Amino acid sequence: MKIEILTLFPDMFTPLHQSIIGRAENAGVVSIHEEDIRLHTKDKHFKCDDVPYGGGAGMVMTPQPIVDCVRAVDPDNKARRIYMSPRGRKLNADIARELAGEDFILLLCGHYEGVDQRALDICGFEELSIGDYVLTGGELAAMVTVDALLRFVPGVLGSSASAIDESFSDGLLEYSQYTRPAIFEGIEVPEVLLSGHHSNIAKWRKEKSEEITAARRPDLKK
Repeated sequence: MKIEILTLFPDMFTPLHQSIIGRAENAGVVSIHEEDIRLHTKDKHFKCDDVPYGGGAGMVMTPQPIVDCVRAVDPDNKARRIYMSPRGRKLNADIARELAGEDFILLLCGHYEGVDQRALDICGFEELSIGDYVLTGGELAAMVTVDALLRFVPGVLGSSASAIDESFSDGLLEYSQYTRPAIFEGIEVPEVLLSGHHSNIAKWRKEKSEEITAARRPDLKK
Protein backbone atom coordinates (compact mmCIF):
# COMPACT_ATOMS: atom_id res chain seq x y z
CA MET A 1 0.00 0.00 0.00
CA LYS A 2 1.14 3.53 -0.79
CA ILE A 3 0.06 6.55 1.28
CA GLU A 4 0.83 10.16 0.35
CA ILE A 5 0.07 12.85 2.93
CA LEU A 6 -0.10 16.45 1.72
CA THR A 7 0.66 18.90 4.51
CA LEU A 8 2.11 22.28 5.38
CA PHE A 9 3.86 20.71 8.37
CA PRO A 10 5.58 17.44 7.37
CA ASP A 11 7.71 17.37 10.52
CA MET A 12 4.59 16.65 12.56
CA PHE A 13 4.51 13.11 11.18
CA THR A 14 7.73 11.81 12.74
CA PRO A 15 5.86 9.72 15.36
CA LEU A 16 3.84 8.01 12.63
CA HIS A 17 6.94 6.19 11.39
CA GLN A 18 7.71 4.55 14.74
CA SER A 19 6.77 1.22 16.33
CA ILE A 20 4.43 -1.10 14.42
CA ILE A 21 3.99 1.20 11.41
CA GLY A 22 7.72 1.78 11.18
CA ARG A 23 8.33 -1.96 11.09
CA ALA A 24 5.69 -2.35 8.38
CA GLU A 25 7.48 0.31 6.33
CA ASN A 26 10.82 -1.40 6.78
CA ALA A 27 9.26 -4.67 5.68
CA GLY A 28 7.88 -3.07 2.54
CA VAL A 29 4.24 -3.64 3.51
CA VAL A 30 3.42 0.07 3.28
CA SER A 31 5.08 3.20 1.92
CA ILE A 32 4.19 6.47 3.65
CA HIS A 33 5.44 9.83 2.41
CA GLU A 34 4.67 13.39 3.50
CA GLU A 35 4.72 16.00 0.74
CA ASP A 36 5.20 19.65 1.71
CA ILE A 37 2.49 21.71 0.01
CA ARG A 38 4.65 24.83 0.28
CA LEU A 39 7.11 23.37 -2.22
CA HIS A 40 4.42 23.64 -4.90
CA THR A 41 3.30 27.23 -4.42
CA LYS A 42 4.09 29.80 -7.07
CA ASP A 43 4.23 32.56 -4.48
CA LYS A 44 7.78 33.84 -4.04
CA HIS A 45 7.30 33.96 -0.28
CA PHE A 46 5.98 30.35 -0.20
CA LYS A 47 2.60 31.63 0.92
CA CYS A 48 -0.23 29.09 0.76
CA ASP A 49 -3.11 30.97 2.37
CA ASP A 50 -5.15 34.16 1.96
CA VAL A 51 -8.13 35.98 3.46
CA PRO A 52 -11.56 34.44 2.76
CA TYR A 53 -13.87 36.01 0.22
CA GLY A 54 -17.00 37.32 1.94
CA GLY A 55 -15.09 38.15 5.11
CA GLY A 56 -14.62 36.18 8.27
CA ALA A 57 -11.91 35.26 10.72
CA GLY A 58 -8.74 33.44 9.85
CA MET A 59 -7.17 32.44 6.56
CA VAL A 60 -8.03 29.90 3.86
CA MET A 61 -5.56 27.66 2.04
CA THR A 62 -5.31 28.73 -1.60
CA PRO A 63 -6.11 26.25 -4.39
CA GLN A 64 -3.01 26.50 -6.62
CA PRO A 65 -0.42 24.89 -4.31
CA ILE A 66 -2.81 22.07 -3.40
CA VAL A 67 -3.84 21.27 -6.96
CA ASP A 68 -0.24 21.32 -8.20
CA CYS A 69 0.87 19.20 -5.26
CA VAL A 70 -1.80 16.59 -5.98
CA ARG A 71 -0.85 16.48 -9.65
CA ALA A 72 2.81 16.05 -8.75
CA VAL A 73 2.37 13.08 -6.42
CA ASP A 74 -0.53 11.45 -8.27
CA PRO A 75 -0.15 12.39 -11.96
CA ASP A 76 -2.11 9.37 -13.19
CA ASN A 77 -5.06 9.97 -10.83
CA LYS A 78 -4.76 6.53 -9.25
CA ALA A 79 -5.11 7.46 -5.59
CA ARG A 80 -8.23 7.57 -3.49
CA ARG A 81 -8.16 11.21 -2.45
CA ILE A 82 -9.34 12.14 1.03
CA TYR A 83 -9.51 15.54 2.70
CA MET A 84 -9.44 15.43 6.49
CA SER A 85 -12.40 17.61 7.43
CA PRO A 86 -14.99 17.89 10.23
CA ARG A 87 -17.61 18.01 7.44
CA GLY A 88 -16.79 14.48 6.30
CA ARG A 89 -18.32 11.15 7.19
CA LYS A 90 -17.05 9.94 10.53
CA LEU A 91 -14.22 7.41 10.60
CA ASN A 92 -15.09 4.05 12.14
CA ALA A 93 -13.80 0.48 11.97
CA ASP A 94 -15.82 -0.31 8.83
CA ILE A 95 -14.40 2.69 6.96
CA ALA A 96 -10.88 1.88 8.16
CA ARG A 97 -11.29 -1.66 6.85
CA GLU A 98 -12.62 -0.29 3.55
CA LEU A 99 -9.64 2.05 3.14
CA ALA A 100 -7.25 -0.78 3.94
CA GLY A 101 -8.31 -2.39 0.68
CA GLU A 102 -6.97 0.50 -1.41
CA ASP A 103 -3.61 0.35 -3.17
CA PHE A 104 -2.95 4.11 -3.05
CA ILE A 105 -4.40 6.68 -0.67
CA LEU A 106 -3.76 10.42 -0.75
CA LEU A 107 -4.62 12.41 2.38
CA LEU A 108 -4.90 16.21 2.37
CA CYS A 109 -4.37 18.04 5.66
CA GLY A 110 -6.14 21.35 5.83
CA HIS A 111 -5.11 24.18 8.12
CA TYR A 112 -6.29 27.58 9.29
CA GLU A 113 -9.99 27.98 8.37
CA GLY A 114 -9.88 25.26 5.74
CA VAL A 115 -9.25 24.77 2.04
CA ASP A 116 -10.56 26.64 -1.01
CA GLN A 117 -13.46 24.51 -2.27
CA ARG A 118 -12.18 24.65 -5.84
CA ALA A 119 -9.11 22.59 -4.90
CA LEU A 120 -11.39 19.90 -3.47
CA ASP A 121 -13.66 19.91 -6.51
CA ILE A 122 -10.89 19.91 -9.12
CA CYS A 123 -8.98 17.08 -7.45
CA GLY A 124 -12.04 15.01 -6.54
CA PHE A 125 -11.51 14.80 -2.79
CA GLU A 126 -13.94 13.02 -0.51
CA GLU A 127 -14.09 14.30 3.06
CA LEU A 128 -13.42 12.29 6.21
CA SER A 129 -13.72 13.27 9.88
CA ILE A 130 -12.35 11.58 12.99
CA GLY A 131 -15.00 13.04 15.29
CA ASP A 132 -17.39 15.85 16.12
CA TYR A 133 -14.77 18.41 17.11
CA VAL A 134 -12.37 20.78 15.34
CA LEU A 135 -8.57 20.54 15.38
CA THR A 136 -6.09 23.26 14.46
CA GLY A 137 -5.13 21.24 11.39
CA GLY A 138 -5.66 17.94 9.61
CA GLU A 139 -2.31 16.42 10.53
CA LEU A 140 -3.42 14.62 13.68
CA ALA A 141 -6.57 13.42 11.92
CA ALA A 142 -4.46 12.02 9.08
CA MET A 143 -2.24 10.15 11.53
CA VAL A 144 -5.26 8.66 13.28
CA THR A 145 -6.71 7.57 9.94
CA VAL A 146 -3.46 5.98 8.75
CA ASP A 147 -2.96 4.16 12.05
CA ALA A 148 -6.54 2.88 12.07
CA LEU A 149 -6.59 1.60 8.49
CA LEU A 150 -3.15 0.01 8.58
CA ARG A 151 -4.29 -2.35 11.33
CA PHE A 152 -6.40 -4.05 8.66
CA VAL A 153 -3.59 -4.35 6.11
CA PRO A 154 -2.12 -7.88 6.09
CA GLY A 155 1.43 -7.96 7.43
CA VAL A 156 1.21 -4.80 9.55
CA LEU A 157 0.26 -6.38 12.87
CA GLY A 158 2.23 -9.17 14.45
CA SER A 159 -0.85 -11.40 14.60
CA SER A 160 -3.67 -11.54 12.07
CA ALA A 161 -6.05 -12.02 14.98
CA SER A 162 -5.15 -8.69 16.58
CA ALA A 163 -7.38 -6.60 14.29
CA ILE A 164 -10.24 -9.06 14.66
CA ASP A 165 -10.30 -9.57 18.41
CA GLU A 166 -10.50 -5.94 19.57
CA SER A 167 -12.96 -3.11 20.24
CA PHE A 168 -15.59 -2.48 17.53
CA SER A 169 -14.63 -5.58 15.55
CA ASP A 170 -17.96 -7.19 16.40
CA GLY A 171 -19.94 -4.16 17.51
CA LEU A 172 -18.71 -4.46 21.09
CA LEU A 173 -15.97 -2.85 23.15
CA GLU A 174 -13.04 -5.07 24.00
CA TYR A 175 -12.96 -7.14 27.17
CA SER A 176 -10.46 -6.35 29.96
CA GLN A 177 -6.90 -7.60 29.45
CA TYR A 178 -4.46 -9.05 32.03
CA THR A 179 -0.84 -10.22 32.05
CA ARG A 180 1.79 -11.29 34.59
CA PRO A 181 1.99 -11.23 37.58
CA ALA A 182 -1.12 -13.21 38.50
CA ILE A 183 -1.50 -11.10 41.66
CA PHE A 184 -0.62 -7.40 41.77
CA GLU A 185 -1.14 -5.29 44.89
CA GLY A 186 -3.63 -7.85 46.13
CA ILE A 187 -5.69 -7.90 42.91
CA GLU A 188 -5.89 -11.30 41.22
CA VAL A 189 -6.30 -12.08 37.55
CA PRO A 190 -9.75 -13.65 36.96
CA GLU A 191 -9.40 -17.37 37.61
CA VAL A 192 -10.96 -18.38 34.30
CA LEU A 193 -8.07 -16.80 32.38
CA LEU A 194 -5.63 -19.06 34.21
CA SER A 195 -7.67 -22.21 33.61
CA GLY A 196 -6.50 -22.99 30.10
CA HIS A 197 -10.12 -23.82 29.23
CA HIS A 198 -10.50 -22.02 25.90
CA SER A 199 -14.28 -22.21 25.58
CA ASN A 200 -14.76 -20.85 29.10
CA ILE A 201 -12.27 -18.08 28.40
CA ALA A 202 -14.09 -17.16 25.18
CA LYS A 203 -17.41 -17.09 27.03
CA TRP A 204 -15.96 -14.88 29.79
CA ARG A 205 -14.50 -12.46 27.26
CA LYS A 206 -17.80 -12.19 25.39
CA GLU A 207 -19.70 -11.54 28.61
CA LYS A 208 -17.19 -8.89 29.70
CA SER A 209 -17.38 -7.19 26.30
CA GLU A 210 -21.16 -7.05 26.56
CA GLU A 211 -21.01 -5.67 30.12
CA ILE A 212 -18.49 -2.95 29.24
CA THR A 213 -20.37 -1.98 26.08
CA ALA A 214 -23.69 -1.74 27.91
CA ALA A 215 -22.14 0.45 30.60
CA ARG A 216 -20.01 2.74 28.44
CA ARG A 217 -21.36 2.68 24.88
CA PRO A 218 -24.99 1.46 24.91
CA ASP A 219 -25.40 3.11 21.50
CA LEU A 220 -23.31 0.28 20.02
CA LYS A 221 -25.78 -2.39 21.09
CA LYS A 222 -27.82 -3.63 18.14
